[in-house]
Amino acid sequence: MVQPPDILKRDAIFSGRKVSLEVHHVRDADGRETTREVVLHNGSVAILAEPEPGTVLLERVWRYPVGQSLLEIPAGTLEEGEDPANCAVRELAEETGYRAGHVEPLLAIHTSPGLLNERLTIFRATDLRPGEPNREPGETIENVLVPVDEALAMIADGRIEDAKTICGLLYGYAFGQTREPAGKEGA
Repeated sequence: MVQPPDILKRDAIFSGRKVSLEVHHVRDADGRETTREVVLHNGSVAILAEPEPGTVLLERVWRYPVGQSLLEIPAGTLEEGEDPANCAVRELAEETGYRAGHVEPLLAIHTSPGLLNERLTIFRATDLRPGEPNREPGETIENVLVPVDEALAMIADGRIEDAKTICGLLYGYAFGQTREPAGKEGA
């Protein structure tokens, strides 16, 4: 069994609206001391939304860190203490205008566990009703309805590069069933 390191000290470097950065001074099981840079995040949700059978709702979103627009499933950050299912319903409506009649969890993933503690839960949303979005200032989003087969082809040919979108589409349409995501400790 892998033994976690002992945390000797935590230095808070930055605290922002969505993330915080800490440097952890640790000692491993062999007695070696080192540091780990850790990005702390409240967690997030993504939504595999199906406005009609055989069609998935994607968003074209400008992503400043990568300097380009990406095709993604809708997603958003959990507020402190927020239930992930409630967040999924809220984010879908805010970003796309669609109101979900039903959401169910598909799976949970750790987006970049080498440096980030974010846990992202992917939901399937069905029984959708269109409406007006209520986007945050600075959000540049275009709703794009895509046939499921085309969305899967977009993964294969590189038009979809976003990890949560690839996970959601492949899991949602390769397996099709839903399940409760494992707890934070894992299964």
